[in-house]
Amino acid sequence: MEATLFADGGSRGNPGPAASAAVLIAPAGELLEEIGAYLGCATNNVAEWTALLLGLEAASKRGIRRLHVRLDSELVVKQLRGEYRVKHAGLQPLHRQALQLLRAFESVDVAHVPRKQNALADRLVNQVLDQEANAPVK
Repeated sequence: MEATLFADGGSRGNPGPAASAAVLIAPAGELLEEIGAYLGCATNNVAEWTALLLGLEAASKRGIRRLHVRLDSELVVKQLRGEYRVKHAGLQPLHRQALQLLRAFESVDVAHVPRKQNALADRLVNQVLDQEANAPVK
C-alpha cells in the first residue's frame, strides 16, 4: 500500500500554544486519515517534528509500505535527510524516533513543499489551536 503524508505543526508565540497535524492521502487522492493533536506550550520546531511522528505512526498502523512525506518545514526536511544536524537537545529524541519509524517502511521519499501544497495539514493545525483557544477553562 502507498500513501502521501502531509504533516505540519504550529505554535502561536514560539513557544506558545502549539498543535500538530498529519494527513494521509491515498494515491487516487482519497483522504485516508487526519490526525490532530494539541501539544500545550511548545515551540514551532517541536510541533513540526511531532506532526511528522503522528503521521508516521498512523501510516505504520495502516500497513502503508511506500510513503511519500511532504513537509513545509525546510528545516525538518533537511534534518531528516541528514543535510543539517539536529543540535537542540529537545529535538534530538524526536529526530531519533522519526528515523526509527522511517526504517519500518519499504520505501520513503521526503520532500519540502510550499505551504499552499500543505494546506490540509495546515488547516487542521489551526482548527486544533482554535478549538483549544475556545475550550472552556477546566
